[in-house]
Amino acid sequence: MTQDFDTRVIAPGSTIGIMGNGQLGRMAAFCAAELGYKVHVFGPGADSPTEQVCAKATVADYTDLDALRAFAQDVDVVTFEFENVPHDSVKLLSELVPVRPGWKCLHISQNRLREKTFCNEHGIGTAPFEAVRSLADLEAAVAKLGRPSVLKTTELGYDGKGQEKINADTDLAEAWDEMKGAEAILEGFISFEREISVIVARGVQGDTACFCPVENVHTNHILDVTVAPAEIADSLSKKAEDIAIKLVTAMEFVGLLAVEMFVTTDGDILVNEVAPRPHNSGHWTIDACVTSQFEQFIRAVCGLPLGDPAHHSKARMKNLLGDDINDWQAILTEPNAKLHLYGKAEAKPGRKMGHVTWVLPK
Repeated sequence: MTQDFDTRVIAPGSTIGIMGNGQLGRMAAFCAAELGYKVHVFGPGADSPTEQVCAKATVADYTDLDALRAFAQDVDVVTFEFENVPHDSVKLLSELVPVRPGWKCLHISQNRLREKTFCNEHGIGTAPFEAVRSLADLEAAVAKLGRPSVLKTTELGYDGKGQEKINADTDLAEAWDEMKGAEAILEGFISFEREISVIVARGVQGDTACFCPVENVHTNHILDVTVAPAEIADSLSKKAEDIAIKLVTAMEFVGLLAVEMFVTTDGDILVNEVAPRPHNSGHWTIDACVTSQFEQFIRAVCGLPLGDPAHHSKARMKNLLGDDINDWQAILTEPNAKLHLYGKAEAKPGRKMGHVTWVLPK
């Protein structure tokens, strides 16, 4: 894959445009300010977590071309904390201002079929999969991959949304109806020991830096706890980091890429999915690493030298979902607990309201 992108350094004092206005943008904006940058955020919905802490905000739909043009004129580089920005909108921005990562990287990561195909084409293992665009496709895919398996929309699904598990008694017609006509992918069952992730940064000159692999525990398809570093053999850690570097290099990526993986029961590592932005499983780096994922993100996007990703402490990070935020007073009584709240006005079940990281002896 070859794509053209500007390798210029974006100096402190410049304005970084961030597409997406959630908590990832908020934490990135803090680090941008520490490095002397201003942030202009673009996204729907007023009083967003990022808007509360940045210099300027455009509240508009991602398809508002006039708003996008005005946004591009006000910033020196554009990046993303939310990757599902329409393809045409990203192409428009890239014609007006440096966009990091480039739209071709986003095009791959926005679609599970393209993502897994790209991995396999570069010798990186994934779960077996089949494209599903009709009930007949689903029936054929289940006959090939068996049950249990998982039917997922190829785009926009996250935190368990847009997924249907295919068990022995699942009615395939009903499962297909749940996709509501969207293109889907059927993924075969993997016998895995644990889920891990690696976050890797790549700069404009092709330099890379990996954070150590971490173990992720999910509850109801939502990340609950991250343990850093993952308690796996050094050989598996090295393999996981090598996979992340191989992917970010093959994509000619500039920015921060999170790679979610399975450690299988037979000791292999398979890629589950990637995210071209800071990631929930990297929040622990704020308190336990020399350089946090958010500072590294800003460094990479602006063409600065990458920081040291080494961890000076072990850590355990837990998401605060919905009413979990009400425990903030108790959390603050723990000397080694670092509380991070996102400024969201309303707590809803499953909504990420904040996180807490316990910094532990190394």
